Amino acid sequence: MSIMNSLSPRAVSAPESGIVEVVNYARGRDGLLPLWVGEGDLPTPDFISTAAMDALADGETFYTWQRGIPELRQALSDYYARHFGVTLPREHFYVTGSGMQAIQIAVQALTSPGDELVYLTPAWPNIAAALEIAGARSVGVQLQFEGGKWAVDLNSIGEAITPKTRALFVNTPSNPTGWTATRKDLADILDLARKHDLWIMADEIYARYFYAGGRAPSFLDVMAPDDKIMFVNSFSKNWSMTGWRVGWIVAPPETGQVLENLIQYSTSGVAQFMQKGAVAALNEGDGFVEANVRKAALSRDILCDALMATNRVETLKPDGALYAFLKIDGVTDSRKAALDIVDKTGVGLAPGTAFGAGGELFLRACFLRDPQQVNAAADKLCDYILKL
Repeated sequence: MSIMNSLSPRAVSAPESGIVEVVNYARGRDGLLPLWVGEGDLPTPDFISTAAMDALADGETFYTWQRGIPELRQALSDYYARHFGVTLPREHFYVTGSGMQAIQIAVQALTSPGDELVYLTPAWPNIAAALEIAGARSVGVQLQFEGGKWAVDLNSIGEAITPKTRALFVNTPSNPTGWTATRKDLADILDLARKHDLWIMADEIYARYFYAGGRAPSFLDVMAPDDKIMFVNSFSKNWSMTGWRVGWIVAPPETGQVLENLIQYSTSGVAQFMQKGAVAALNEGDGFVEANVRKAALSRDILCDALMATNRVETLKPDGALYAFLKIDGVTDSRKAALDIVDKTGVGLAPGTAFGAGGELFLRACFLRDPQQVNAAADKLCDYILKL
């Protein structure tokens, strides 16, 4: 018997990341312009790193609060008051070991084996994988794509709901499409969840990356205090902290002991010195986030304007998030195209096949980088596209 046959079938069936496949294929090449993963090109700013180093030097290396240190949970409460205009006491906030763990814990809290969760595709692949590993079933509903823009079809969501459905997962602004729900979209989805007595798992990681100004519409704008919504979020994108693996959940206080238990039996909490860095990010980092958003907006324009000028790319400038999702004339296999593009141009893109139904013909480019780098990548991509 193969040793693999003795492993859990759910673990064995966990898919390889289509994004990581391309990254591993070309990582470390000279002159690489890496637009494939969802992170910027800046390291964590000094005011965050220094706060963590000071805490480490002060010996803050012991077991700590499972739900997060009180100082960080209060900083999250203050952050939401500033940017979302809501008063949420710190009992609503739970610190996790990354946004990915926030999703895993929410999946464990909201679903049981055999349950279903409806989500919008194309989507970041980790949500579907997290569900399947947990024994639940992911049910994808495709966003509508027309004229380079994406839109949600409420009827399609309703048709996907069955007696086994326990929750809806909504990521807006969206990775990878940039689709950004309007306030009406969110109200309509919430009404549907209320009708069927479903939870909503709201991934609003990119809420600050909203190019109409301010922040994107949020379920916090339309929900009532008793609505069943669990928010998952991360420090990664806003504050250049992808490698820190620190995230958070916003949830009704009644769920607090359940969430604390799930944190206890997974990581037993996030290191206190890392949480001190996160406190600094929230309390001192608004200017850094605003500069990141301005840079993303400029690089978005550079990349999208150049690609659309070829008349061979179907896309529009995304309303939110960090990605151009590109449909190139003549590309029918985005995995093969991503490998070919990095070989011939040195530009790393993520294949749309990694993002599920509706993404197969697309390629994703993250534009949260120095505008000069993005301009160089755009020149190489345009040259490649025009030779197809």
